[in-house]
Amino acid sequence: MDSHAPESSSAAQKITPAQPEWTISTSGQTPELHISGNWTIDEHVPLAFSSDALSANNQAGSLTVDASKLGQWDSSLVSFLWSAKQVAAKKGLSLDISDLPEGVQSLSSLLPETPQAPTPLHDKIHNPFTLSGAFTLSTLNEVGALTLLGLDTAQVSTKALSGHGGMRLRDLLANIFDAGPSALLIVSVVNFLIGAILAFVGAVQLQKFSADIYVANLVGIACVRELSAVMTAIIMAGRTGGAYAARIATMQGNEEIDALQVFGIPISSYILVPAVVSLMVMMPLLYLYGCVMSIFGGYVVSVGMLPDITGAGYMHQTFGAVSMSQFEFGFAKSIVFAIMIGLVSCRIGLKAGRSAADVGTAATSAVVVGIVGVITLDAIFAVIANALGI
Repeated sequence: MDSHAPESSSAAQKITPAQPEWTISTSGQTPELHISGNWTIDEHVPLAFSSDALSANNQAGSLTVDASKLGQWDSSLVSFLWSAKQVAAKKGLSLDISDLPEGVQSLSSLLPETPQAPTPLHDKIHNPFTLSGAFTLSTLNEVGALTLLGLDTAQVSTKALSGHGGMRLRDLLANIFDAGPSALLIVSVVNFLIGAILAFVGAVQLQKFSADIYVANLVGIACVRELSAVMTAIIMAGRTGGAYAARIATMQGNEEIDALQVFGIPISSYILVPAVVSLMVMMPLLYLYGCVMSIFGGYVVSVGMLPDITGAGYMHQTFGAVSMSQFEFGFAKSIVFAIMIGLVSCRIGLKAGRSAADVGTAATSAVVVGIVGVITLDAIFAVIANALGI
């Protein structure tokens, strides 16, 4: 039993991993870099070659690497050799790695000859003219892209009416249900409260002049002409527009848009047209429904708060104050709002990135741009109406 003990200890010494070491020797005029041991990250290998390891008076043109005693290795050896290559280059030497394994030579060939210089930090002076010009060009570019998208959608919509546009009726009906009946509850609540608030504020002020009955005029004209169309459009921008952008951005991330393009399926007829057409169909109807709910909200507050106003008198005053031209004006605005929300939401979804965070960013951008666009278009309509005397 004792005679086998030395053999066991010698076997244990053989399987003990050697520590990574490197030395420099000179054979004649040629310096050699001797590498021995296991060069793995677990062995805490030296990743940098000493800058003073080579003398400056070497006459040879290369630094030869001797890897006869090299054990296991990983990328840490490649990092060390790259560092040695940089030091040798400063001494006028090239690194000869022909004795190394092929894997080390292949990885070393992928590294650059010299390390990349760090990018200098400069204090940027933001020129206001440069910033405003860049913003203007970016805005014009988006307007142009949105216009082309609208023209393409209009062309495909025309073909779809004849049954040759490639739009599936099932997709259109699904979008109509999402944009219409599913939004009735929130449209009802918001418009009812808007009418009630207007009636309450108007009643408090008009009571001072014994003009209680004109609360009906205030609620009717304000809601039919402006508030019902604007509030319904804002609701649709936050609810439906954001959903469109998130859905298309998700399709981008899942590469479904790329798959449709590979199969030759037009994106406009498959995705854009059902979304835009459904909003164009449902937004005017939701506007009319919002007008009814707003007037009803004013009716409830006025009849309940003002003792001199009856229900029949309130409705008679409303019908006399609100003309059909006011409904036509609000109806036209709702259609324009629907087109803008649909195109902007789809455009933002199509240009979104492919990560999960980009889906949320696209939805947020669609909501913000849609709401700002609705307010801006309403201001433009107000100027046009004033110029035309409507």
